[in-house]
Amino acid sequence: MNELQFIKNYRDDDQLRKGFFELANSIFGLNFESWHEKGFWGNRYIPFSYVDRNKVVANVSVNMIDFIIQGKSYRALQIGTVMTHPDYRKTGLSASLMTKVLEEYEGKYDFMYLFANQSVLNFYPKFGFKIVDEYQFSMKFSSILKQRNELRKLDTTNSDDIHFIDQFAKNRSPVSQRFGTKNAHSIFMYHCLNVFYNDLYFLESEDAIVIFNKGVNQIDILDIISKRPVDINNILMKISGEGTYKIVFHYTPDYKGIIFDCNLINGSGTLFVKTNGQFCFPEHVKHPVTSVA
Repeated sequence: MNELQFIKNYRDDDQLRKGFFELANSIFGLNFESWHEKGFWGNRYIPFSYVDRNKVVANVSVNMIDFIIQGKSYRALQIGTVMTHPDYRKTGLSASLMTKVLEEYEGKYDFMYLFANQSVLNFYPKFGFKIVDEYQFSMKFSSILKQRNELRKLDTTNSDDIHFIDQFAKNRSPVSQRFGTKNAHSIFMYHCLNVFYNDLYFLESEDAIVIFNKGVNQIDILDIISKRPVDINNILMKISGEGTYKIVFHYTPDYKGIIFDCNLINGSGTLFVKTNGQFCFPEHVKHPVTSVA
């Protein structure tokens, strides 16, 4: 193995960027190419990488976003795309990159966090991260009205629709004042292009983009993008149609006058959080799914 070179923040280097894309695709099946080509790799997404002869072999990325907690803004850093090429594993590269990230951002965040799979649960506590429980919120909703054709499905293969989503979301309000995110536009657009591309709808009467999928008895609300507080009952009435549904929110709802069921999530993505010692991460919340890196 040749001596490795440490490089960060190389989005304008065609060769290194291509190597990063290839590694992310081979390890996680992630497709960053269209996201970059459409201009959504902004200056808040910073890869820290080891490179061997212009080939990216290990990476830890930093996503600079902000938390909204009880209406107040806090500096947050989300760690993502932690990956190492199989030929370079068990050589301490991920630990070295995590150390570099912690040194780079010491004193510059209120919360640092990440989502990890079951295979690496013993890795992150070595760097001061602690497991935090997440909770899923849901409610029952019934309507006797048949669904009207008020939803316009958005098509991310259509450049006009992509531009509409992009511009609309840039001026959005946080999905929740109890616990939400802002300055996460880059991550949001990745999800629109690659994850929830079949679930995007514009509801003109509410001036909101609603990301949801509807089953026989359940509706999953993935995000609601609006420039002002929304009337959730109006939205649910217009996307549900006649019947009774379990509404599952993939964020922390804070709609007034509504009582939610709240259950501990036992999933594959474990939330790890490291604080600067001044603030505590809130309890009984769900991180917005469209802001997960």
